[in-house]
Amino acid sequence: MRAAQVKAFGGPEVLVPVEVPDPVPASGEVVIDVAYADTIFVETQVRAGWGREYFPVTPPYVPGSGVAGVVSALGPDAPAEWLGRRVISFVTGGYAERAVAPASALSVVPDSVDLLHAAALVHDGVTASGLLELTGIRATDRVLVLGASGGMGTLLIQLAHARGARVVGVARGAAKLALVRELGADAAIDATRDDWPAAARHALGGREEAADVVLDGVGGQLGAAAFPLTADGGRFSAHGAPTGGFSPVDPAEAARRDITLLGIGDVQFGPDDLRRFTSAALTEAAAGRMRPLIGEVFPLEGAGEAHAAIEGRELVGKVVLKV
Repeated sequence: MRAAQVKAFGGPEVLVPVEVPDPVPASGEVVIDVAYADTIFVETQVRAGWGREYFPVTPPYVPGSGVAGVVSALGPDAPAEWLGRRVISFVTGGYAERAVAPASALSVVPDSVDLLHAAALVHDGVTASGLLELTGIRATDRVLVLGASGGMGTLLIQLAHARGARVVGVARGAAKLALVRELGADAAIDATRDDWPAAARHALGGREEAADVVLDGVGGQLGAAAFPLTADGGRFSAHGAPTGGFSPVDPAEAARRDITLLGIGDVQFGPDDLRRFTSAALTEAAAGRMRPLIGEVFPLEGAGEAHAAIEGRELVGKVVLKV
C-alpha cells in the first residue's frame, strides 16, 4: 500500500512516498481504508527530531495518529457490526492507505458529517472538548484563546462562544483576525502588536480586566506574556508548544494567586475519556455548533508539502491529507 514515510529526522523533504506492506489486524482490531489523515503541528516537530523524550520514534517511520475512513476488514474477535462503518480513530502510522485500530477505539461518524471534517476533529475536536470540561468554562467567564486561528483555536472559540462566555482571540494578521471574529469571538487581538497584552486586557473587561480562563495553544514567550492576564482564582492551560516550548509559568506565582495550572499531561486522556470527548466533538459538529476549518487538503504523496505548509503558519485552520 501507499504511505508517506519519514526517512530520517530533518526538514519536510525527509517525508517521502513509499510502498509498505498492508497492515494485518490482530485480535479485536479492524482495518480502516483511510479517506483522510489528520495532521498536527507536533508531528512536524517530531519529524525534525524534537521531543524524543516524549515521542520515542526512530526513522524510518510512518507518521500520523488520527484518521477518518471506512472499516474494510475485521481481525479475529472484532465485532461484525463495524464492517463498512464510517469511523474516526486514533492510530499509529496514519499517513497511509490503510491503518489498523482496536474496535474499542472507533467512533462512528454521523451521516451529516463528512469524512474530511471528521478527520479534522480527531485530535483538535477531542482536545477542545476536553479542555472545555477541564477548565469548566461558564457563561460568566472571560476566555482568552492564544493561537485562535489554528485548527484547535478555531474550535475553542466556537465552543466557548456557544457556552455564552466572553471570548477574546489572539492571532496574527488581518485575515486571521477577521476569521476569529466571524467564529464568535467578541474581540480579536493582533499578536504582532507590541502592546497586545494591554489590548487583550482591555478587551477582556470586567472589574479586573483579566481572563478567568486562558487557553494557550502557542507556548513560548506569547504564553508567558498571557499568564499575567489570568485573573486571581482563574485557570491557565498551557497545552501547546508550536513555538518550540511550553509557556514558562512559575508554579509558585500561580499558587500564590490561586490559579489552576493545566499542562500537556492533562489532555493525555485515557480510553474512556477519549471516547467520550470524541463523541462530544462529533455531536457538536453534527448539530452545527462546531465547524472545523480546513486550510488546505494535500494528497498523501504531498505529505512533505503539507508539513511545510503547517510550519509556514500562513494557512488558517487544519491541514489534512487526502488518501
